Amino acid sequence: MPLRLELRSVCKRYHGSVANDAVSLRLEAGEIHALLGENGAGKSTLMKILYGAVQADAGEILWEGRPVRIASPGDARKLGIGMVYQHFSLFENVTVAENIALALDGPFRLAALRARLADLGERYGLRVEPERLLHHLSVGERQRVEILRCLLQAPRLLILDEPTAVLTPQEAQSLFGVLRRLAAEGCSIVYISHRLEEIRELCDRATVLRAGRVVGSCRPREATAAELARLMVGADVPPVLRPAALPSAVPRLEVCGLSRPADDPFGIDLEGVSLQVKGGEVFGIAGVSGNGQAELLAVLSGQARTAPGRVRIDGRDVGHLTAAARRSRGLAYVPEDRLGTGTAPTLSLADNGLLTAHRAGLVRRGFIDRSRCEAFAREVIRHYDVRCSGPGATARQLSGGNLQKFIVGRELTQSPHVLLVAQPTWGVDVAAAAFLRQQLVSLSRRGAAVLVISEELDELFEICDFIAVIHAGRLSDPQPVAQAQRDSIGLLMAGA
Repeated sequence: MPLRLELRSVCKRYHGSVANDAVSLRLEAGEIHALLGENGAGKSTLMKILYGAVQADAGEILWEGRPVRIASPGDARKLGIGMVYQHFSLFENVTVAENIALALDGPFRLAALRARLADLGERYGLRVEPERLLHHLSVGERQRVEILRCLLQAPRLLILDEPTAVLTPQEAQSLFGVLRRLAAEGCSIVYISHRLEEIRELCDRATVLRAGRVVGSCRPREATAAELARLMVGADVPPVLRPAALPSAVPRLEVCGLSRPADDPFGIDLEGVSLQVKGGEVFGIAGVSGNGQAELLAVLSGQARTAPGRVRIDGRDVGHLTAAARRSRGLAYVPEDRLGTGTAPTLSLADNGLLTAHRAGLVRRGFIDRSRCEAFAREVIRHYDVRCSGPGATARQLSGGNLQKFIVGRELTQSPHVLLVAQPTWGVDVAAAAFLRQQLVSLSRRGAAVLVISEELDELFEICDFIAVIHAGRLSDPQPVAQAQRDSIGLLMAGA
């Protein structure tokens, strides 16, 4: 039986830099194949070539033994190739069902599609309301929409780029069950992830890229996570050091009995949320996506406002203030949506730095100082190892992990009093994730209050001093991480 897919010496260059350098890969029918590598190693570019979104400069693609030219995603879908991007390709102002309908070929009935979606979501544990508008969905819920859209097309090759980055452990296990069933039915799967334990659990083989080249391959079940990390990075990944917290006497961030109805009819009402984060502490919030995290962050960041006395920074009421006014009081914010909320995709990194750091001397006497903007961006790029062509690169030109490093670096470089972070290491490779987590801990130990919302429990246990769980808009009592049990946190996440 011929291979499902073979890539032979595929090359791709961008403006003098090499994204893929003579990459070859073989994929059998029914195989789950991991593609590993650091941020910027060329994984996403290679898969975009396979999906027809990018054209290779050289090399050959064989589909089931015959050479093919995949000129567009439409060509890829006709062959039976589906792809879930790390950055979602969805329309904000239409419903879930309408988003999925836009990707279907041929006639359809919207009512029948809604019913089919509900059935697929129930069967695979990827539930999402078909009538809900996209811009009201959390990142985790949008991930479900992308996956359901691919499953509707019954693909013969499914490409998944960081599919569990914003899923809870329970949701990830449910997805693994779906993927194993698809593989058993003959569907081939290319799986890109920086979560090495799930690679070991799920994948049959792995190919490792570094700087655009294949540097090795292995069977993940026969390697340790540390060995896989060493293959990816070329060195051992250092552990995160968390010195003992020396908290300030008074909280830097306070939320007092916050109740607020959701703006979205399908959203989550916040009910009686209270928390305190002192300077010197990292406070973590765990929870299944769609349980009020987005609504809470909107209120804390200033995107939404609330009654006086409900949110305080350094003892001063900020609940009525705009996002800009809160930043003037020392707040910084890393949103979960990197493109659109975290950055302006078409602007340069220098201009994206200016968007939130203009108070850091980038504007003088009402005029933008371009040289300072470029120097600021260059410092973030250097210190946070952002792989790009320089301050003039646009946000959308960066890989997901490199863009995340830039956004986190942009906010931390401003030395905030209070930092809000959502999904801090989403789509970031293991070495960069360890570095970013260390930066969050170090910022807190310099006196900042750091609030982290993440669906990755291992991350929260690694960097946090206290952990709480949000479920159905309510926040549990915080527990010291040293005393918290993963099983009890998991039960709270499930609503127990």
